[in-house]
Amino acid sequence: MNFEFKKSLGQNFLTDKNILSKIVEVSKIKENSLVIEVGPGSGNLTKELVKTNEQILCYEIDKRLEPILDQELKEYNNVSIIFDDFLKRDIKTDIEKYKYENLYLVANLPYYITTPILEKVTESNLDFNQITVMVQKEVGDRFAAHVKSKDYNSLTVYLNYYFDIRREFIVSRNCFIPKPNVDSIVVSLKKKDNLLFLKDKALFNKLLKDAFRFKRKTIKNNLKNYNLDIINNILTKYNYNLTTRAEELPLEVFVELSNSL
Repeated sequence: MNFEFKKSLGQNFLTDKNILSKIVEVSKIKENSLVIEVGPGSGNLTKELVKTNEQILCYEIDKRLEPILDQELKEYNNVSIIFDDFLKRDIKTDIEKYKYENLYLVANLPYYITTPILEKVTESNLDFNQITVMVQKEVGDRFAAHVKSKDYNSLTVYLNYYFDIRREFIVSRNCFIPKPNVDSIVVSLKKKDNLLFLKDKALFNKLLKDAFRFKRKTIKNNLKNYNLDIINNILTKYNYNLTTRAEELPLEVFVELSNSL
């Protein structure tokens, strides 16, 4: 392909057809669906998604790809592309004209934009059947990390509040053009049926980021601007204390801390 890849956009195009079809397979797309793809690139994954015969809506930030995507997808009438920054779009407005029973998101996400995109999708309050994303392996490991592991962080807790998360399969760096420095992983996120009660989602998000701000510091240090008496009461209830680190606390403790504060 005669195309100048932009490092600033994290452009690494997946070319392995077996992997592309496997991503669609684990996305478990039902009939009467709308599938949103973020960052179609040169359209390799899009061409697999259109085979489901469902409606596909793509968001692509790089307008230089318009002639390539027009050429690659010209024979398909079930795909449309918005050439704009996904993070700046109102997704609800964009999908108003579609009639569908099931909603999916499929994306090969560059490292630098993984968290903002997942936060935007989560906070859109749209009822996605499943979100299937390919991310750098070390990032995907954080999604499904366990308490007290080195990968467990604020994003882990945030995503696990909303979703059941499954590591699907590893994708070798050799499957991309240009070849990135690390391997990737495909991860699926399914919305939990019963979310824990949360009084204030904005406070919960802020609390998580603050609690994990300095990895080696204790709750007492990282949350010194909060009411430490309230925090200590909750921690004591669960057999923790103010010298505990955030990576030792499970999701339900963070939820109760947020609600109490």
